[in-house]
Amino acid sequence: MGFEWTPPEVDCRKPSVARVYDFLLGGDHNFASDRELATGLLRVEPRARELARANRAFLRRAVRAVAEAGVRQFVDLGSGIPTQGNVHEVARDVDPATRVVYVDNEDVAVAHGRALLTGDDRVAVLHADLRRPADLLADPTLRNLIDLSEPVAFLLVAALHLVKDEEDPGSIVAALRDACAPGSHLVISHLTHETQPGKTAAIGRLYDRASSPAVARSQAEILRFFDGWDLLDPGLVYLPTWRPDDGTPTPDPEHSLMLGGVAHHP
Repeated sequence: MGFEWTPPEVDCRKPSVARVYDFLLGGDHNFASDRELATGLLRVEPRARELARANRAFLRRAVRAVAEAGVRQFVDLGSGIPTQGNVHEVARDVDPATRVVYVDNEDVAVAHGRALLTGDDRVAVLHADLRRPADLLADPTLRNLIDLSEPVAFLLVAALHLVKDEEDPGSIVAALRDACAPGSHLVISHLTHETQPGKTAAIGRLYDRASSPAVARSQAEILRFFDGWDLLDPGLVYLPTWRPDDGTPTPDPEHSLMLGGVAHHP
């Protein structure tokens, strides 16, 4: 079912990447157009819900690891619709003083984020496009909370595969790297076509109907996003194998279709 309160600026007719993800995670911030696309996605990949949960679990493990490394500022780019286990909740389990800025270019994600996080002066929701990192980093909303002269974690979780090659996703990461202080961290998860190119191509065709594309890339292409950063162990790997909570190997981790890694700015 869809949600009862619809922000006036939200277009419910075009599928939204944020709302499709919300549906797959079991949320109710979605419309018929989103559920129709998600149904098509489930036909292509019956484990799509499991893959969405694996991505969310990677986000939580990565945030916890970065917070335990001493970072107290997080910028979540392409944050989507707030759901359980948000960045600020995970990071504040390590240090309650942590500050977080959520960034998204979709109206519904921003509207719901602001509604849910009202009253928390250490969290902000910024309506901005990660394709324009200079504008984003100069925005007063971000600057009021984030001190770029101190270590910060930039989260690009399931975000860069929504950026087409001609939009130069590498320049986005380079701008973030050049703006941050030593000790900062970068977290990326990204759709890959390494093992199941037919399936990821079908997913890409489905997302052509949505608010953003889905561009699968090779491991080597994704690895280049970490140029100038030092990757932490275990490197760029399939999501279930990045520091699993119980240390138990995951059978067939490549079925997650997503690679992820965390890096440190020397």
